[in-house]
Amino acid sequence: MPVYGNLIGGKWVKPASGRTFESLDPATGRPIGTFQSSTEKDIKKAVSAARKAFPGWKAVPAPERGQMLFRIAELLRKDKEGLASLETREMGKAINEARGDVQEAIDIAEYMAAEGRRLLGHTTPSELPDRFCATIKQPVGVFGLITPWNFPIAIPAWKLMPALIAGNTIVFKPSSDSPLCAIEFVKILEKAGIPPGVVNLVTGSGRDAGGPLVKHKDVGGISFTGSMETGIWITQNAGLKKVGLELGGKNPIIVMDDADLDLAVDGVLWGGYATTGQRCTAASRVIVHEKVLKAFERKLLARIGKLKVGNGMDPKTDVGPLVNKAAVDKTESYVKLGKDEGARLCCGGKRIARKGFFFQPTLFTNCSMDMKICQEEIFGPIVSLIPVKGFSQAIDAANSVDYGLSSAIYTSSMKRAFRAIELMDAGITYVNSSTIGAEVHLPFGGTKATGNGTREAGIEGLNEFTETKAVYIDYSGRLQKAQKIK
Repeated sequence: MPVYGNLIGGKWVKPASGRTFESLDPATGRPIGTFQSSTEKDIKKAVSAARKAFPGWKAVPAPERGQMLFRIAELLRKDKEGLASLETREMGKAINEARGDVQEAIDIAEYMAAEGRRLLGHTTPSELPDRFCATIKQPVGVFGLITPWNFPIAIPAWKLMPALIAGNTIVFKPSSDSPLCAIEFVKILEKAGIPPGVVNLVTGSGRDAGGPLVKHKDVGGISFTGSMETGIWITQNAGLKKVGLELGGKNPIIVMDDADLDLAVDGVLWGGYATTGQRCTAASRVIVHEKVLKAFERKLLARIGKLKVGNGMDPKTDVGPLVNKAAVDKTESYVKLGKDEGARLCCGGKRIARKGFFFQPTLFTNCSMDMKICQEEIFGPIVSLIPVKGFSQAIDAANSVDYGLSSAIYTSSMKRAFRAIELMDAGITYVNSSTIGAEVHLPFGGTKATGNGTREAGIEGLNEFTETKAVYIDYSGRLQKAQKIK
């Protein structure tokens, strides 16, 4: 079985600890590689390498940095099938979804490459004569990136591409459930010509490697995607760094009595069971008008029964495995909790007795918003149907959780659609579409416990990785005092 190292200062090296861990194929439970269990010593070396590389990378003109990102996009495109297959082997999602993950990385690389010719500030008039005022974008310095396993190519790309185009250098710690995807992705960056030390990769646990990265005094910023609990820990331990957090969701789909029910069923299947429910934008709550609840439930059950669960490498698979045994145990515990709380189990609810980490697509009905299965992020293939009497109650139900990432409404009423856009407390709202399907040229992020207000992707995705500097140029030849001071 191959053994992989850390990338520090342009060299692949072993860690100080000498300890390793394995990454498993969740469809078979078999290991696919051995990786380094890094510690604070390795983080210090990686930060030092990034800090050393920063002045040179910052000095590269942004359009030239953009050309490197265009090369990255092209290399990703050439290796799209290989990376997608690797992703399916390492984290389990269906192969068609894995191809979409790699395509997101291609898209964000191209989008941010073009920003190399903009990196826009703005100009504004001065209150004084003979003075020019403007803002410019500058890099933060060394940025720590900590990414999850569920989008092991796309999410690192969402962070790496804006960080690089802005002129930052990177220490990248991927999830221990998908380190090989991260390594192969970083190899593409090397091939594209990213200089040594600009991107450093360190594998290991959140405790032993992620924690020291967050606390390191020479790291100017942290970008993290993961659990709310870890996000809170980061805010308490990062000090005065720039911190960007994307912390999950408990996303609602509202189905009104005037909805196209077949279209809504399509959206719920995609939102609830794609990636086996392991998306921060997964639609685990479906809020249905009581007038159409029985018809909707009947249609949904019929479609769930046709979903094929299996190895994601099989092109006929709709629902792949969960990422590991702990995820199966957690999902099973929420099924028991739902039953204990009085929800009715319509289908599924059991782990599948075969090699790997498979769980049946599960549907609860007769749910209420105070149930934990309707409040807490499960990250498994569980969907809960919640009946409501009308639009106002539906909005209240949608907003009744701690999170505010994605939301959706199915309705034929333009008035209801625009009212939902206004009233749903979420960073993303879809109309007559599911809660998943973000495009890289729009900002991604949420409200409330979903994060701390930052956005990834789109033009706002650069804000997380830059500092804004105000510039005053006085050409009057005399001391001028603002605010009318004489």
